[in-house]
Amino acid sequence: MALVIGLISGTSVDGIDAALVDISGIATALEIHLLAAETYPYPDALRLEILDVCHGKSLSVEALMKLEEEISQQFAFSAQRIQRDGIIAHLIGSHGQTVFHQPPREDNLGHTVQLGRGSLIAKVTGINTVTNFRSADMAVGGHGAPLVPKVDAYLLGDETQCRCVQNIGGIGNVTYLPPRGDQDWEMGVFGWDTGPGNALIDLAVQRLSGGEKTYDAGGSWASQGVPNEVLVSQWLQDDYFHLPPPKSTGRELFGEAYLSRLWESSGKYNLSPADWLATLTDFTAASISESYKAFLPDMPDEVLLCGGGSHNLYLRQRLGLRLGESVRVMSTDDVGLSADFKEAIAFAVLAYWRYYCHFPGNLPRVTGANKPVLLGDIQEA
Repeated sequence: MALVIGLISGTSVDGIDAALVDISGIATALEIHLLAAETYPYPDALRLEILDVCHGKSLSVEALMKLEEEISQQFAFSAQRIQRDGIIAHLIGSHGQTVFHQPPREDNLGHTVQLGRGSLIAKVTGINTVTNFRSADMAVGGHGAPLVPKVDAYLLGDETQCRCVQNIGGIGNVTYLPPRGDQDWEMGVFGWDTGPGNALIDLAVQRLSGGEKTYDAGGSWASQGVPNEVLVSQWLQDDYFHLPPPKSTGRELFGEAYLSRLWESSGKYNLSPADWLATLTDFTAASISESYKAFLPDMPDEVLLCGGGSHNLYLRQRLGLRLGESVRVMSTDDVGLSADFKEAIAFAVLAYWRYYCHFPGNLPRVTGANKPVLLGDIQEA
């Protein structure tokens, strides 16, 4: 048994999700109990600086180092605060804050940057820390993303039901889980980044509200509008949606500049703000459903949503309509795993696998790596 803290701040840059998890068992037969979970928002100035860097702002090396130190301190403080009632963790798994992700191409291995120095987190907390999870996968030809499908497979796979676990953060990613009763079921686990999740919707809300709102709570604003299906169909012609997996993406593609192009393309339709948000929300739903139809061997029986987008009721409605009545749209909460903190729990598990089990955490079929590898660098306290 080990008490492990999982830490992550996703592409929405809302704050640091921290999960304190009691993990026991062998690598492929885990028992987990979520003891505490909390989101610790970044200070406003730091969040804006991170978003500026994600959108391409240039920094000197000194300024980048200072930014990483501030982020590292926030991660360390989050780890300290999540330990409650005298409970002391044995290990931290920290994903850090992604500020740049370039998938591999024919001419290079690609590059990914997650800020949040493991050595600083370990020093401040006094707890051994595993960080830098993505680089080992990229070093053997993978995208370094998505990394959670193997965790999804062992925590959320069902004996008889075919499931998709759909995370909707700033970017969407899916894990396809065939029934565990199937022979060689793990070989059928599949996944990729489906495209925009909340990123474009959040940016549009900020633009339309003059900065007064940062997201469409519950999808209430979008629900007052009508999606323009001509625009959605047009936007789905983007090359990314037609690339076969393995594939990964981020704000480098689905960011401010991309939103501006969509805005320009919608000009002739005179959309109201609510119509504009409804169309963007339906675009996210369509990008998910169409990617299932294009790349999955079979449509799932169930889709389990997680991440911030799982609370967007209008998005869930549009996704359900596009998937059809034969697919049940649910939440990971419905099967006993926190939808809000699943990603943080996943990095606690990846750290457990790395530190205690020496168990490869990547799935080559998902990331495109040429072999399974241990994920993460260990920083001793």
